[in-house]
Amino acid sequence: MLYRTHLHVGPVTRGLHDLTARLNQAVRDSGVDEGLCHLWLHHTSASLVVQENADPAVLVDLEAWMSRLVRDGDPAYTHTEEGPDDMAGHLRAALTVTSLTIPVALGRLDLGTWQAVYLWEHRVAPHTRRLTVSVTA
Repeated sequence: MLYRTHLHVGPVTRGLHDLTARLNQAVRDSGVDEGLCHLWLHHTSASLVVQENADPAVLVDLEAWMSRLVRDGDPAYTHTEEGPDDMAGHLRAALTVTSLTIPVALGRLDLGTWQAVYLWEHRVAPHTRRLTVSVTA
């Protein structure tokens, strides 16, 4: 059995945005009790991560670290058509992932106690992102 739906997230600005509740709702809607949930993000300047959900400082530190690693407006970039965060957004996405597969158990994502699934928006201006959620039994 395959259940597929699409989520639209946003508009959101740079940072990590918790998708866990919406994804668990999609799993419930699928009717699958045991299986896999595959996520596919249809963009090249945003990504998906599983991270801690207990202390918001983790998300602040992740964004600060990524900002030091991949700087907006680096003069070495040639792809600058959409502004100083354009190429930086692509590099950030290349360092992370645009798809995840998470086990489903008891009709919900089988995440650890302190885990959540986040959309990591890498652009400064607000964007709406499209995510395909596929749940299989």
